[in-house]
Amino acid sequence: MANPYENFKKIPESLVTDLTTLQYQVTQNVGTEPPFQNEYWDHKADGIYVDIVSGEPLFASIHKFDSGTGWPSFYQPINEQATQLKSDYELWIPRTEVRSRYADSHLGHVFNDGPPPTGMRYCINSAALKFIKKENLHVMGYEELTALFEDEAKK
Repeated sequence: MANPYENFKKIPESLVTDLTTLQYQVTQNVGTEPPFQNEYWDHKADGIYVDIVSGEPLFASIHKFDSGTGWPSFYQPINEQATQLKSDYELWIPRTEVRSRYADSHLGHVFNDGPPPTGMRYCINSAALKFIKKENLHVMGYEELTALFEDEAKK
């Protein structure tokens, strides 16, 4: 099956009009939104989180946990190939930046202080994400990801 995102082309002019100022600042200029004052930090609905720029599926609610940081946190992406990790030396300590694979959107950072089973904490900006409810996956073109929730229901 062909990957619908591999030929994604980011058009800078359209991003200025399609994204809010905060979404643009976060995804295109490596910004960070305030903790505890963002859309998904305490979001509990079942579904997936996709890149606000390209629609690439990135994270699932079944991998989300409360890290106490005020940003949405996940212990793994839906698919390791959906994200790119880059070294970030902008602060006084080195960090690992998380970017989307095809749109190259800045998403947040990953740390090795998360819960089992991975021990990772993907600390992600809500402004970089769009949420798709589990019941809307079929109509929004993400039907192949319904299996994530079917497997979870069997546990």
